[in-house]
Amino acid sequence: METTLTAAWLNVAFAAFDTTILGALHALAEYGGFAFTPLFEAVSFAGEKGACFFALAIVLMAFKRTRRAGAVMFVAVCLGALATNIVLKDLVARPRPFESSALYLDWWRFVGAVPEDGFSFPSGHMTAASAAMVALMLAYRNWKTVLGGSLVMLVMGAARCYLVAHYPSDVLAGFLVGALAAVVAWLLVTKTLDLIEARRTERGRHGPASLRRGSTRR
Repeated sequence: METTLTAAWLNVAFAAFDTTILGALHALAEYGGFAFTPLFEAVSFAGEKGACFFALAIVLMAFKRTRRAGAVMFVAVCLGALATNIVLKDLVARPRPFESSALYLDWWRFVGAVPEDGFSFPSGHMTAASAAMVALMLAYRNWKTVLGGSLVMLVMGAARCYLVAHYPSDVLAGFLVGALAAVVAWLLVTKTLDLIEARRTERGRHGPASLRRGSTRR
């Protein structure tokens, strides 16, 4: 399969990193008796197109206490999806592991994963997971959120590599893109909401006084 210079460089530069991790996950499939396959398939399905993270963001936005966190998450996942699916995947055009290596093709067949279309770099699933979880970390900034968010990202990344849908370097890139999207979303949403709240407060201060002045003139 034809590939871009960037994709070819990634295959060479991260060859040892990718093969080591994919090999470890293949061993997990071999010695685990496919016990992890249903779990990782379910995780991968839930993360398709960032659906579960969009749904969570919408739920959070429905409640006043969590509205800001939900808004940051929603914008972060949107930004990550645009960067990954609209720009980077087609720009880099890296084939999926099972499309570019006989060894990875055998491993992909071994776990019985379904075929996936589109390019491999970066991982869209991981971008969405990273954008959503880093957004929550920025919103709440406590160890429970960091621990829970890290676990979600770890499981998502492991799932995509276990199913040989992505190279580990794709997952790493997805994490970085998602994290950057979350930071940008946090800055945009926080600035916007703070500005809206400040204007509401300003109206609240001057509104009654203006009414009193108007009634006095009459």
